[in-house]
Order: sequence, then C-alpha cells, then structure tokens
Amino acid sequence: MGQRFHGRFSPTDIVMWLIGGGLIFLAIWGAIATLSAGVYSARHWIDFVIFGLAQGSIYALIATGYTMVYGVLRMINFAHSEVFMSGPYTAYFVAAAFYRSGFLDAHPIVSLLFIFIVSMAISTGIAFALERVAYRPLRNAPRLVPLITAIGASFFLQYTFRGLYGSGFQAYPVFKMLEGHWTILGIRILRFQLVVILAAVLLMLALYSFVMRTRIGKAIRAVSEDKEASALMGIDVDKMISMTFVIGGAAAGAAGVLYAVMFKQVHFFMGFIPGIKAFTAAVLGGIGNIPGAMLGGIFLGLMESIGPSLFLDGLGIVAPYQLKDAIAFTMLVLVLIFRPTGILGERLAVKKA
Repeated sequence: MGQRFHGRFSPTDIVMWLIGGGLIFLAIWGAIATLSAGVYSARHWIDFVIFGLAQGSIYALIATGYTMVYGVLRMINFAHSEVFMSGPYTAYFVAAAFYRSGFLDAHPIVSLLFIFIVSMAISTGIAFALERVAYRPLRNAPRLVPLITAIGASFFLQYTFRGLYGSGFQAYPVFKMLEGHWTILGIRILRFQLVVILAAVLLMLALYSFVMRTRIGKAIRAVSEDKEASALMGIDVDKMISMTFVIGGAAAGAAGVLYAVMFKQVHFFMGFIPGIKAFTAAVLGGIGNIPGAMLGGIFLGLMESIGPSLFLDGLGIVAPYQLKDAIAFTMLVLVLIFRPTGILGERLAVKKA
C-alpha cells in the first residue's frame, strides 16, 4: 500500500499540498479573526463586492483574448496587454477633443459610443497586425520562438506608444452622467461601477454567443480542435486564426475604455498589470476555455477586492490592501496546486498539451 501511495503522490506533490493547506489555514484564520472583530459593516462588504465585480469584469474581457489565442494556437500572446493599452490610449485624444469642444457634455452617450468604437478599432487593428506580421511567419516554428516573439512585440508596442503619445499619465475626461450613485433594492451603487459591470456582461454574452452560435465561431472552434481536419473540410485556417485575434482585440479595446472610465487615467504602461491579472484569470478558469476565462476574471476581481480586508486584516497586517496582488497570485497558486487544469479547464490530450 505504501508503494501504491508513493506511486500516486511524489514528495513534490506532498510538499505542494502542505503549502496549499497552510495557505488555506491562514486564510480561514484571518477571515474568522476579521469577522469576529466586526471592523467592517455590511455596507463595506457590499462595496467590496461591487468593486470586485466591476474590476473582475474588465479582467474577464481581457482574459478572453488570452484564452482564445491559446485555444487556437497553443501559445500565450504576451503582447495582448499592449493590445489592451493601445485602444483606450488612442481614444483618449478623441475623448479629450470632445471634452474641450463641449460635445462630450452635450451628447455623453454618443461620445461614449464613439470612444468605444475608436478604442475597439485600434485594438483590433493592432491584434490583426500582430498575427499577420509577428506570428503567422512562425506558425510552424518551435513553440519557444513565438513566445519570445510575443514578449518582444509587447516591448515594441509599449515603447512605440511611449514615443508617439509620451510617457506621462493622461487623465480621462469625466463623464458627468456617470458621476454619483443609484440605489437599487436598497443598495447604493456608484453609477460608473454599474455601467462597467453591465457593459462587460453584455459584451461577454455577445462574444460567447458569437463563438458558439455563428458559422465563424463554429469554424474557430473547429480549428481549435484540429487544424488539419478543418482545412480538409474547407475551412480557411489562416482566416479563422486572424478572426480569433480580431475578436480578442475588440474585447480588449472595449475593456480598455471600461478601465479608463473606472480608473480615469491612461498611460503607455497601463496594460502590464491588468494583462498579467487577465492571464492569471485565464489560467484560473482553465486556459483555452472561454467561460472559464470569464469566471476566472470575476473570481480574481472579487478576491482582490474582498481578500485583503477579509484574510489579512485579521492577521494584523498594517496595510492589507497593498498586498492585493499577493492575494491574486496566491489564488493562482492554490488553484494550480489543487486543480492544475483550472476551475473549468479541460484535460488536454498529449497532442494539444
């Protein structure tokens, strides 16, 4: 029996499970201590949840780009964070022009829609160009080569936009219609947070419906399953791969505007941290799985918002919210220890892995 146990669980597995168990014990201990102290009221916890949903919705939209590209090409597009940055940063100049002319205050909905269109168009164009110029020539290269190319493309785009737009922070114009709050069922919700959540949910539903119900979406899923068989069935594989980048780019551009509306600033390095968080969300949900990426983004946003106060305050941490990134990546470690394929991840066959 000892040999059977040793065959199923290596010493490394045992150590990782002990680490995971220790982290869970600390989290439970901290949560009990925080709740027992009664430092935070129900109003505080509701605010944490709402902010977490808004932030997680943005992560979810960005994560769909990572997970779709991985599902089709089995590569991590690390330049996707700059695809996310390029749209809202360019659209900032449109928003600023609208604000100076008074058009933004006179027609806020039209202005916001136009800003969305500009951001999504720029991000889509950058994503399409990345696939055609940087990745398509390396389609049959060893897997490490496209990965290094993606990192190089990320730096290239960062510093290209720094050269074009400058290295300073740009303050996004304030939409007056999104100032203040609404009260829904007795719960006070900031207007911009509710708009971010609703817009992100609608965009995610539209994206999922497109992938699952349209002919192009079915073709993309077929290419993801087997490129050779898809080509034999008459599907243009290169076109479907380009469409995957286009869809991911459009989602990233929309997420970028929501991010700018929520945090009210843009800069050339703005994509790095949200990009890493979105990649983490894609892995949490199950890389290659679109609903998993969406679920992972929401989960990560909630943990970042609630976790520092819930888990760390009770442990006596002086400034728990400064460790929200540590909470996020600790969640990733725990998922990888106890469920390596992610929350909704599939077990990849040897051919896909």
